[in-house]
Amino acid sequence: MDVPFLNLQDVNARYADELKVAAARVIDSGWYVLGEELAAFEHEFADYCGVRHAVGVGNGLDALSLILRGYKELGAIEEGDEVIVPGNTFIASFLAITENRLVPVPVEPDPVTFNMDPAGVAAAIGPRTRAIMAVHLYGKLADMSALAALARRHNLLLIEDAAQAHGAISDGRKAGAFGDAAAFSFFPAKNLGALGDGGAVVTGNTMLAERIAALRNYGSAVKYQHLYRGLNSRLDEIQAAMLRVKLKYLDADIAWRRRVARRYREGIRHPQIRLPIVVREEQHVWHLFVIRCPRRDALQRHLQAHGVQSQVHYPVPPHRQLAYAVLRNAHLPLTERLHDEVLSLPMGPTLSDDAVERVIEACQAFECSS
Repeated sequence: MDVPFLNLQDVNARYADELKVAAARVIDSGWYVLGEELAAFEHEFADYCGVRHAVGVGNGLDALSLILRGYKELGAIEEGDEVIVPGNTFIASFLAITENRLVPVPVEPDPVTFNMDPAGVAAAIGPRTRAIMAVHLYGKLADMSALAALARRHNLLLIEDAAQAHGAISDGRKAGAFGDAAAFSFFPAKNLGALGDGGAVVTGNTMLAERIAALRNYGSAVKYQHLYRGLNSRLDEIQAAMLRVKLKYLDADIAWRRRVARRYREGIRHPQIRLPIVVREEQHVWHLFVIRCPRRDALQRHLQAHGVQSQVHYPVPPHRQLAYAVLRNAHLPLTERLHDEVLSLPMGPTLSDDAVERVIEACQAFECSS
């Protein structure tokens, strides 16, 4: 039997009975949008992240976009302003910026961590810079202390794209509690995944939370009274109920992911495979276990032949996508090299010890000249 990259059926089967009870509770309630389940999940998730407010929205992209939209409504950002963003991120980070008619300024990552390089951010700050969007790539916290210091020094907003980092911790604070606001995704494959799309904004700023809560609901805080030109992006009651169940198990799932990552890092000793480097384990929740190999495609074919599924996150960086042809001349050689070399190995809270050993053995068996 193949080693799957991630088996969501197995992931959710562990608490299927609780999920069914929660779904039945919503069905029997007769209230399916903006009800008690969402209010309860928002309170529980805000408490988990250690922030004052959580606002459930339709998906992770909307969460990012609504943060920027909320700050525009509050007068902190204007159209044409610049947002510094990692060059090596999923395109959603860029889409949220341009959707708000702001300008993405991509910067190179730190070559060791793959995360946003504070020195690169400092060099990119200009007169129209208004925000830094830090992406906790693959589940590892960016250098938030250095980025927060930069943001304070230059009077910039610090926004966390925490779509992959639920539960990551540094100095006692969790992802979502470092910046002015943070966006989370609850896409089913995330460490905290719904059974459909979902997302949330977390923040300590009450005015921003209230503005986003109205914007997600047609710009309305009171029915049929529309203060803003909003949109329809609401985390529904069923998904909120599912997430309330799964939130209880998130820390245990993270612990298992860390166990898998430790075994990979101990067992894979191949001269062409570069492993992720982690100084403090609690800062990484291993949404993805991403290695680098100069012969990535050959390695992926080799793993597939040995029954090990793998994925590439992400094969083409945003500035090389047709959608961002305007950025095609951006000089980001490290970003481009990373996208040519990265490969994600199987990772998840149901990955067995035997499966982990099979992955390690397959990696070790990769021939340097094959």
